[in-house]
Amino acid sequence: MGSLITEIRRNRELIWALALKELRVRYKRSALGFLWALLNPLFMMVILTVVFSTIMRIQIDHYAIFLLSVLLPWTLFSQSLAYGVESIVGNGELLKKIYIAKSVFPIAAVLSNVINFFFSLIPLVILLPIMHFPFHWTWIYLPVPLLGLILFALGCSFFLAMANVFFRDVAHILQVILSAWFYVSPIIYSVDFVPARYRFVFRLNPMLYLLNGFRLAIYYGLLPSLQSAAASLGCGALGLVLGYSIFRRYQDSLVFYV
Repeated sequence: MGSLITEIRRNRELIWALALKELRVRYKRSALGFLWALLNPLFMMVILTVVFSTIMRIQIDHYAIFLLSVLLPWTLFSQSLAYGVESIVGNGELLKKIYIAKSVFPIAAVLSNVINFFFSLIPLVILLPIMHFPFHWTWIYLPVPLLGLILFALGCSFFLAMANVFFRDVAHILQVILSAWFYVSPIIYSVDFVPARYRFVFRLNPMLYLLNGFRLAIYYGLLPSLQSAAASLGCGALGLVLGYSIFRRYQDSLVFYV
């Protein structure tokens, strides 16, 4: 991983510029611009809250806060993958003209969504006093699960960006996988709603550990156990090591296929 850290340090200005460019392109010619970073999670929250707490009658107090506490980090993760998978292919012409460390493109894709994530926290902060929900001191723990989630998203983005160069179907398959992954992750429900005999299956899902810290800190006002915190960071670190190792193995041949 030393080579990755070196590449980030050497190309930090380029990575930052690419991340900001990604955000500008995303909201280009949009009347509301960066306000969509605030409005998108709010609209999704309203829709899911109406469906699951009103129509399907899931009995959870302050369901909107319960939902947003993990919907926002899930959006960070899913959008990081959605933009990361196209990051190498989308910059193919640039790669053919000049030498650039290929890793900067998946990193910039994830960084742009991290920036977007911080904007999306604003509606949650505003919603808390409106719904008379306490602002727990445990928010200070959020950098820990956020770090684990970013590492995992980065590792997945490295792998997907590389795979999409060789097999362009990967970008299309990813959308299906993310849709299914959303519903098998504890986002719109708690793991307690899952029958006990099926919970071992959910424990195989890394998002269970990566999202748990957000909900505990924001909604329940609790700190996770050391084992839970270690699992979150462990999933992130393992995902990054595996994803970057595969990416690094094939990165020199990517320019011939973009």
